[in-house]
Amino acid sequence: MTIVKIPSMKKIEYDQLISEGYMSRIAFKGEKHPYIAPFLYVFDGNFMYFLSTKYGKKVRYFQQNPHVCVEVEKYSPDLSAYNFMTLLGRLVEVEDENEKKVIREKFVRLIKDKNLSKNIMAALGYSPEEPIESIVREDRTFIWKLVDVKEIIALKNGI
Repeated sequence: MTIVKIPSMKKIEYDQLISEGYMSRIAFKGEKHPYIAPFLYVFDGNFMYFLSTKYGKKVRYFQQNPHVCVEVEKYSPDLSAYNFMTLLGRLVEVEDENEKKVIREKFVRLIKDKNLSKNIMAALGYSPEEPIESIVREDRTFIWKLVDVKEIIALKNGI
C-alpha cells in the first residue's frame, strides 16, 4: 500500500488563501484539552487580526498562554478540492488606538463586502439590530494580532 501525501502550497498560494478568506479557527491551550473557537479575521498583507468578545473561555486561555494555532481552509462542497493552512504563533492584544480604529474599519468593510449576515454581530458582542459601524464606534471587543509565526503548514488538493 502506498501512502499519498498532500502537496504543499507555495507562499503565493497560501497568501492568496489567507487574503481571500475571512473565517478561521484558533486553537488555544486549554486546561486539559485544546480549546478551538471560530474567529472572523482580516489580513493586511502582513498580519492576521481577530475580533474577540471580552468574555468567554478564549479570553481566559489567551491570558494564560497566548501561543496558538490558527487554521484557515477553503474547500469545494464535495471535498474534491481543498486548501488549508495552519499557522503556529502568538496572539497579542492591539493597544494602539489608531491601529485599533483602522482594523475595526477593515472588519466593517469585510462584513459589508462579503455581504455577511447581520447575525455575525452577535458573535462579536453586538446586537444584530445595531449598525455594523458600531464595531468602530464602540469598544466592545479585543483586537488580537497574530505575531511570531514560527511555522506555516499549507497543503492543497486541486483548488
